[in-house]
Amino acid sequence: MNKEPMTSTGFASLEEELKQLRTVERPAVARALSEARDMGDISENAEYHAAKERQSFVEARMAQIGEKLRQAEIIDVAKLSGSEVKFGATVRLSDEDTGKRHTYQIVGVDEADIKSGRVSVTAPIARSLIGRKKGESFEVTTPRGSKSYKIITVKYV
Repeated sequence: MNKEPMTSTGFASLEEELKQLRTVERPAVARALSEARDMGDISENAEYHAAKERQSFVEARMAQIGEKLRQAEIIDVAKLSGSEVKFGATVRLSDEDTGKRHTYQIVGVDEADIKSGRVSVTAPIARSLIGRKKGESFEVTTPRGSKSYKIITVKYV
């Protein structure tokens, strides 16, 4: 089984989602199915079919999250340090063409949220950053073309 890196925050978030699905969503679906069955003929009952679809989604998502949690390799970012970029690092970059600054944290695939500055360890920018140090310049090929950046800071928070 391949282990997938994940921050402790990301792991806790998936655990919370799983808890929500088990304790809130699953019972709600069961009630909806029961109510739909009480309406009579289920063969042409739209509420019943909608509830079955919701049940299928909830059960599949629970299985998916369970598998992700089993495969997780939890990395406590607070215990990391150094000037080299690795999983969990929060990196401040300067675009060498425009001078614009960006801050990204390298996180697990399921934790990525570019709007919050969290990029997946599999993203082109993260793959280009891993192993580099503060002060280094590098180039990354993105879907929009090639970009040049300089690493300003590397922190583990």
